[in-house]
Amino acid sequence: MKQVFGIIFLMTLGFSVNAQIKMQKSEGGLLFTENNEKVLFYQIEPKSKDGKYERCNYIHPLWGVDGTVLTEDFPADHLHHRGVFWAWHQIWIGNKQIGDPWKIEDFEQDITDVEFIAQKNGQGILKTQVEWKSEKWKKQGEKVPYLKENTSITIHPKTANYRKLDFEIRLLAMEENLKIGGSDDVKGYSGFSIRMVLPEDVLFTGPAGEIEPLNTAVKSAGYVNISGSLLDGNKKGGVVLVDDPQNPDYPQNWILRKKGSMQNAAYPGRGLIPVSTVHPLVLKYSLLVYSGELSDKKIQDIIK
Repeated sequence: MKQVFGIIFLMTLGFSVNAQIKMQKSEGGLLFTENNEKVLFYQIEPKSKDGKYERCNYIHPLWGVDGTVLTEDFPADHLHHRGVFWAWHQIWIGNKQIGDPWKIEDFEQDITDVEFIAQKNGQGILKTQVEWKSEKWKKQGEKVPYLKENTSITIHPKTANYRKLDFEIRLLAMEENLKIGGSDDVKGYSGFSIRMVLPEDVLFTGPAGEIEPLNTAVKSAGYVNISGSLLDGNKKGGVVLVDDPQNPDYPQNWILRKKGSMQNAAYPGRGLIPVSTVHPLVLKYSLLVYSGELSDKKIQDIIK
């Protein structure tokens, strides 16, 4: 995995002193703040553990609205897990499997463009362009990109006791007959994920009440609220994972875990789906990071 990007473009659209989300270069990537308080860090430079599990293009840390670090990177039980990330177990071109981005096996990412837009309404928008490569996909002896990813992350200013983050991930094949899929088992996990620090009293709820995590994917009604003593000092807080109604197979199933794992929108599951060279696969998700409590009515008002 090479040094990944050349130039960061800072754009301002009607920027004023009221705009709150700011970006600054920091060692390894980009730090986003609001009123000098840390919001999230986007990893640009390749990062590894003793030379293994090299990764970039993910968020860690993600801070709560009170400053608590909510995510984990290189957790001992799953060293390939990394903060807020999106990856798939199966990548096929024709009848050849060329890598496992989830486990970071035969998988590299080159971040080729990064752009930050500071909006007048206080939002900050991070746009990235990333090329996916593999040791198992070469032409004339050289690795060539087989997929182009364009991701947009909209960081909303804090409102009351919560902050909203919107993700739009666009995947466009650079090779014909490319397919992606989740783990080749009954779990079928892969896709948009968050590796959270989980307390003993973690609770999963949705519009219909409590959700009991299973070994396999569970059905959702569009969002899952993960709450408990998540914040410093064992204070209450949570993260709501939102599946956009425009997503394919909405509402998507979720893999949920009470400890030692990630929370994951398991799309497309075990089966493979084609990725077009013309029309990108578009996936949209949101995170609501909050302190205290966030009622179902409030969640639905925010995401509608």
